[in-house]
Amino acid sequence: MRLWSLHPSHLDRIGLVACWRETLLAQAVLDGKTEGYRNHPQLGRFKDTPQPLESVGAYLVGLHDEATSRGYRFDGSKILTRPEDLPRLTVTQGQLEYEWNHLGRKLTERSADDAQRWQEASPTAHPLFSVVPGGIEDWERL
Repeated sequence: MRLWSLHPSHLDRIGLVACWRETLLAQAVLDGKTEGYRNHPQLGRFKDTPQPLESVGAYLVGLHDEATSRGYRFDGSKILTRPEDLPRLTVTQGQLEYEWNHLGRKLTERSADDAQRWQEASPTAHPLFSVVPGGIEDWERL
């Protein structure tokens, strides 16, 4: 499971679709609808918030918005909560840079066009996250 801290606009089609599906799974875990992945490290940043379902809902909204802007038809009705005024979560600069490099490796393997687009861009965070100083997050599997 990879719930990217990066802005969804950086993801290629494969990455965006996979992130949508994996985040729907994360939402099901947080809603108590499935037993799998309950202890996955990336779920911690959502589970540790006062409103886990709202936080993952806000994350899904960001993915859905990006998919819609590309003309994809992700089923927005699958988002259980759509919070209006939710405090942003934080992600460290080191985590963002780690994910940026990880994404670059994936794009190089999958698509020369997407890899070129990646090389010409700079990492930005998903709209749910504010970037703070720091290294790679403790929950990241290295």
